Amino acid sequence: MARYTGPSCRLCRREGEKLFLKGERCLTDRCAMERKPYAPGMHGQGRRSKVSEYGSQLREKQKVRRSYGLLEKQFRTMFQSSASKRGVAADVFFKDLESRLDNVVFRMGFARSRNEARQVVRHNHILVNGKRCNIPSAAMIVGDEITLKAKSQTMSQFGVSAELHAKRPALKWLEVDHSKFIGKVSALPNNGRYPDAS
Repeated sequence: MARYTGPSCRLCRREGEKLFLKGERCLTDRCAMERKPYAPGMHGQGRRSKVSEYGSQLREKQKVRRSYGLLEKQFRTMFQSSASKRGVAADVFFKDLESRLDNVVFRMGFARSRNEARQVVRHNHILVNGKRCNIPSAAMIVGDEITLKAKSQTMSQFGVSAELHAKRPALKWLEVDHSKFIGKVSALPNNGRYPDAS
């Protein structure tokens, strides 16, 4: 499956804000946005022309796409699928993005970033309802239980991820027990206009 393999910090610099693609590194002075808060490339520090309406909409779309780690074709296909469902397309699309397995693993604190969550899923560390699932884009529904494999629970990276997750605000649509590395989807995620969707 295709994926972006270039430098993550370059994406943040291009969008002009932190997308938190590298987990806790983005909260330190080592973050590229702290050292080079301008767009990448030889003209990054030069004067920028006024951004058009199309340009501003494109930048917002790119922020969402890059935050969730999707390529253009995946993003377009997912939006078309969401738009064909009943309801407001933007809200349905947001719920579909948030309900992806890699995002749920990240939101539960089993990984420090969505990129790491995707790797955790692909490397068979995650069980969904007691069964192995290594598809990052798998859609989770209300009642699904996400568990870390017993052999994986002793790995130090998951302990560090749990500590970082404890500093984030709790999400009402997820129930997580970090002592047992078990999480459950208790409701559908709200759209971005509500505080528990962050």
